Amino acid sequence: MTTMRFDDLRQYSDLLRARSGAGLTVRFVEPRDAEALQNYFRSLTTRFRYNRFLGATRELPPSVLQDFIHIGEADRFSVIATMLVDGHEIIVGEARYAFDDGSIEFGLSIDDRWQGHGIGKALLKNLECRAASFGADRLFGDTLRSNDAMIGLARKSGYAFMPSPGDWKLVRFEKHIDAAPRDIPCASWKLASASRHLATAPLAS
Repeated sequence: MTTMRFDDLRQYSDLLRARSGAGLTVRFVEPRDAEALQNYFRSLTTRFRYNRFLGATRELPPSVLQDFIHIGEADRFSVIATMLVDGHEIIVGEARYAFDDGSIEFGLSIDDRWQGHGIGKALLKNLECRAASFGADRLFGDTLRSNDAMIGLARKSGYAFMPSPGDWKLVRFEKHIDAAPRDIPCASWKLASASRHLATAPLAS
């Protein structure tokens, strides 16, 4: 796993594009985002919240919200996808991922109102990039068999499907990562590659 500087989270932000060409920023969640993130989850439809958390919930419990906004603890990270609308930054999607033994497990959601704009595809591609920056060789997630939106997104993005261990209601999707830095140019990857280069460079005599 690469070492990350949590004193300046902005350096790990990436500027992507939605299908319309509009700018889409993916950045780590910060404590200042707590209220906006909670409002984001409250604004999702009941069905979308159920799909995201595999159960009924109206909002994030306080303990879970704290986990979301304090990144890096237990190798767990949260990012939000934001867009500028009428001069205001709004959250249009989010993802949470965890690094464990060479793999990245993740879950994500896109605001119902922003479905169909290519945001899910862009965010998932960015997660693959971030996974590579950790040195992970596999990215996977579990979702309800009835979650057609997530299953469709994963299928279009080249993920393989299999039963989820221990729960017949879920399906697992996974993808192996094998890419050079030039193929996945996200900020976190660039920083990881630079830190690795410095770590392996011979000492001057």
